[in-house]
Amino acid sequence: MLTPKYPPQDTSPPATQPQTAAPVPAAEASASVAPVPPVSARPTIQLTPGSALALAAGGGAVVLVVGAVLVSLLLAVAITGVSVAVVAIVLRLLVNDLNKSR
Repeated sequence: MLTPKYPPQDTSPPATQPQTAAPVPAAEASASVAPVPPVSARPTIQLTPGSALALAAGGGAVVLVVGAVLVSLLLAVAITGVSVAVVAIVLRLLVNDLNKSR
């Protein structure tokens, strides 16, 4: 059901087309054909001043948001650690107080 279906293999030999035009001499071919500059395969990105400003503002906003999230996580871990330490001290004092009263 989900297997791919491939087209049948072409077993016939490739047909060769007869050459109808006479070859052009190299001197005439180079005189009539203008050189073509190489085309880059990569797309060209052009930044206008407005788009560069928007890109910088977007990057700054991302840095601020990520920084705020990381600082809030660090603050949550610090508050949790301090509260656990306070609870441990209170429990230790209570256990020591119970042991002394016996």
